[in-house]
Amino acid sequence: MTSVGFYHLTKTSLEQALPVLLVHTMQRKQKTVVLCKDNEQIKSLTEVLWNVTQPIWLPHGCHFTKHQDEYPQWQPIWLTLFEENPNQATYFFVINGQMIKDIDQYQRVFDLFDGKDEQAVCAARERWKRLKQEGHDLTYWKQTEKRWVKE
Repeated sequence: MTSVGFYHLTKTSLEQALPVLLVHTMQRKQKTVVLCKDNEQIKSLTEVLWNVTQPIWLPHGCHFTKHQDEYPQWQPIWLTLFEENPNQATYFFVINGQMIKDIDQYQRVFDLFDGKDEQAVCAARERWKRLKQEGHDLTYWKQTEKRWVKE
């Protein structure tokens, strides 16, 4: 079964937390798909990721309404609105509560949710219950001032 980590954002925004986690995936030489909620979020995250240079650069491609970057199979990070895995990623990031039907194609799923939004927290609890019933290996990560702590 897939390992699913729930990341409770309480200290930083998604735009601050996601690049840090993506750096770790790149350092592990794992390809990643990030499922976004809309075109604006992809554009915003693209801008954020292109500006990350320390400790490493985060090259990526994207697929949103009326646009898809060329050569998705070469991209270490793929931002998308669609249920797709064109870069043969082993890691998958869920943001804003979206979830795909088949997470079994991934080794690891990162479910990031806004701890300041009660609806997002409740929705994350529901995803936790469903994934637990399906038999996935679940972990919960709480954000501290300096790092993530497994609870």
